[in-house]
Amino acid sequence: MSITQFTYSTIPVEAESLRHEVRAFLQDHLGEYPATSRAQSWMGFDAAFSRQLGARGWVGMALPRQYGGAAAGPFARYVIIEELLAAGAPVSAHWIADRQSGPLINRFGTEAQRERYLPPICRGESYFCIGMSEPNSGSDLASIKTSASRNYGGWLLNGQKVWTTNAQHAQFMIALVRTGEKQAARHEGMSQFIVDLSLPGITIRPIRDLAGGEHFNEVFFDNVQLDADALVGTEGKGWDQVTAELAFERSGPERFLSCIELLKTLISAIGRHPDALQGREIGRLSAKLLTLRNMSLSVTAQLAAGEHPAWAASCVKDLGNLFEQEIPEVAQLLLEAEPRQQGGTEHAQVLAYLTQMAPSFSLRGGTREILRGIIARGMGLR
Repeated sequence: MSITQFTYSTIPVEAESLRHEVRAFLQDHLGEYPATSRAQSWMGFDAAFSRQLGARGWVGMALPRQYGGAAAGPFARYVIIEELLAAGAPVSAHWIADRQSGPLINRFGTEAQRERYLPPICRGESYFCIGMSEPNSGSDLASIKTSASRNYGGWLLNGQKVWTTNAQHAQFMIALVRTGEKQAARHEGMSQFIVDLSLPGITIRPIRDLAGGEHFNEVFFDNVQLDADALVGTEGKGWDQVTAELAFERSGPERFLSCIELLKTLISAIGRHPDALQGREIGRLSAKLLTLRNMSLSVTAQLAAGEHPAWAASCVKDLGNLFEQEIPEVAQLLLEAEPRQQGGTEHAQVLAYLTQMAPSFSLRGGTREILRGIIARGMGLR
C-alpha cells in the first residue's frame, strides 16, 4: 500500500468563497435554533428548510445545469455540507437524494430518468431513501434475498428491506435487489431500481430507536409491480453501481461531525479556564477533528479528479465513527453533568441524545467489519 492514498488538499478559492454566504443564511434562519435540535442535524427532517436550500441552489449542486443543478465540483458541495452540519442544520429531508440518489441517477440513469427525477431533487422537493440492508444480511449486501423478476408489465418486486432511513417520508427508494440466480461470484446478479413508495403492495413500518426517534424503517414488498423503466443502469451490474454510490456516502464531513454539537456544549460548559485534564482532552479531540477533516478533503480531491477512492473513503468513515463515538465518553469523563432527556442544561440533554445515538454511527453506511475488509484489500492483506 502506498501512503500517498492521502495527500494534503486545500479548498479552492472559488469554493471557499461560498462559506460566508452560507453562514449568513444559517444565522438568519437558525439563529435561535436550540442545541438539542442542532444535535440531530442530518437526522433532523424539515421539508421547508430543504426547499429553501433548493431555492438557493444548494441542493443537487453537483448535478448538471440542464436538470436544475449548478454543475459544481465536489469542493463547493463540501463547503455547503460542512457549514450545514457544523451549524446543526436539519438536512435529513433532502440528504440522501442530494448525496447519493441524484448522483447515481445522473451517472447510470437514462435521459428520461434524469429529466424526471433530478429537477425536483435540485429544488429540495423530492426525497429518496436507500434500500440496501435486509434482515439477516446487514452490511453483507451480497447475501440479499429481495428479488425482482420480469413480467408482462415490467418487473415484479418481492422482499423486505430494513434500516431504511426516512422511508416513511420519502417518495422514492433506490433498491438493490436480485434479478438473476445467485451466482458463484456472490456480487453478481443484482440490479438497482427506482421504487415509487406509493405503489400498492408496499408497507412501511417505522422502528423506534433508543433515543425515541423513528428515523429507520422496515419496508415490505408484496408483489409490487414496477414499470420497465424502473431499472437504473445495467441489469446485473447493481453491485458495481452500489460500490460507486457508497464512495459518496463514506467520505464526507458527516462521518466526523455527528457529535460536533456535543463538543461545542462541552467546551461552553467547561468555560475559559479548563483544568489540566480538560485542556488536554479538548486539545486531543480538536487535533483528531482537524486530521479527519484533512483526510476527508483528500478524498474530495480524489473525487474531483475523477477517481473512485473506496479505500480512502472507508478509512475516513471508520476513523470518523471512532471519533464520534469517543466524544460522549470524553464528555462524561470531563464533567460531572449527567445525561438528561428532560430537564437539566442543554449540554446534559445533548449528551443524553448523542450517548444513545452514538452506537449507531458505526452501523450506518457500512459496519466497521465491512469497512476494515475494504481497507485490508486496499493494503493487499486479503
